[in-house]
Order: sequence, then structure tokens, then C-alpha cells
Amino acid sequence: MAKAIVEVPKGYEERAQFCHNKVARELLTLMERKKTNLAFNPDVTSANELLHLAKTIGPHICMLKTHIDLLQDFTPEVSKQLKEIAKQQHFILFEDRKFADIGSVAKEQYAGGIYRIAEWAPITNAHIIAGPSTIEALWEVAQPLGNALLLLAEMSSKGALTDTSYAKAAVQMARAYPDFVMGFICQKRLVDDPGLLHITPGVNLTSEGDTRGQQYRTPEKAILSQGNDIVIVGRGIYEAQDPAATAQMYRLAAWKAYEKRRDTE
Repeated sequence: MAKAIVEVPKGYEERAQFCHNKVARELLTLMERKKTNLAFNPDVTSANELLHLAKTIGPHICMLKTHIDLLQDFTPEVSKQLKEIAKQQHFILFEDRKFADIGSVAKEQYAGGIYRIAEWAPITNAHIIAGPSTIEALWEVAQPLGNALLLLAEMSSKGALTDTSYAKAAVQMARAYPDFVMGFICQKRLVDDPGLLHITPGVNLTSEGDTRGQQYRTPEKAILSQGNDIVIVGRGIYEAQDPAATAQMYRLAAWKAYEKRRDTE
């Protein structure tokens, strides 16, 4: 008897059933219901500014990506307030820590230190340069909390060493840890697996790059042409004259690109 052909879903919420990690399922469902595939990255150094931006931009995003160690005045109260804002505004926190050390060190960096990332950020990420021991060590901390991991497969900076073979290795590692790894930080879709998310930085509507090697492209190119699921925007929003209005503009552009891809694939 011939096997039935299973049609791969194109919509975000439909894809949630293919995710092994609960954070990934929650994120895809949230995206469809809130109608946003925009992530915001406020690289600011003041806790008050970070919290203000989280509140202001929160209605427009599915995810807030932080670099918590940029804050010059961090206290545990900051992460506590971020969790509360995320709950109120219906987005998920992603600490862009980029773990890259041996397992024992990465585990302590994730669970402890002054930031205690695992306690407040449901999503974090890691390089694969140190091998699977990093993933396994982070998983030991994340498992009882239900947290998820993204693997850095590609980067948007000019001259990055994340070549094709590196990206393929990231895909292999993701498949080895389906209950923990929810997808990739990448430039383009790497695999046609509906349960793995492709999240991309380097998106800007008005600029092609900066003086430090960052390379930008539009939300339409990132989602429609390159097959990504979520776009990350930072300076394009928080350096704008009206960050909230600009976030809404990015949100609409990214969502329109998703709908066009979904309806034509």
C-alpha cells in the first residue's frame, strides 16, 4: 500500500504541531494570532530605555531580542520587569547570548552569573564551534524550564566564516536535539522542516549596511525570497524618530511578505 502524502503546512499556526519544543509551538501560534513575524533588538545601554522600548514596541512584535550584558545598570529587577512586559504584551524573550564555550562553562553562564539567563529568557542561542557538548550542557539547564535553543548557522556581517559546510553542521546538530533546538539564526532557509524556525538579522528598510560590516536587506527579500520566518530589526526601529510607528511599518511589511509566500507556495 502506498504511503499517504502528507502536505507540509505553510501557515505559522499549522506548523506548530510539527514542533517538538513548547516554546516553538507557543511562538508560532502567537505569531499567527498577533499577526506579526517581527522581532525587535534594542541594543541600548540603559535599563530604563530598554524597558521603555519593550513597552512601546511590544504590541508590534512576536519576540524581543536582548543583549542583556550591554546594560550598564543591570539588576535582577530588570529581567523581572522584562518578563512581566512580555507577558502583558504577548511576546517572547530571546537573550542573544551566543554561547560558544565548552559545556561546563556554558552551563554556568546560562544558569548562573549575575544575569541568570535561563530563569527569564525562554529562548537563547549558541554557536556550534565547540561541538554538541555545548548544546547538551545548555539542555541540562533548559529541560526542567522548558526553554529552547537557536543555533547560529549564518551571520549577517561581511566576511563571516559561517560558510555552507558550517550551516550544514548546524542543521545536523539541530536534528539531533529536536526537543531543545527550535531553529536557526541564519540568512536564508536551510531546511524544509516545518518544525524548525528560520530567524534572520540584518533587516532594514532604508539602509544597505553600516561601517562595521553589517549588511542589510528588506523584510520582503528576507522572507519572500530567502524563506525566513522571522525578521530581526534593531537600529532601523530604535534609532527612528518615531520607533512605534516605524515598528508598525516593519511589522506590516514582514507580514505582507509572509502572506504572499504562504499563498503562493
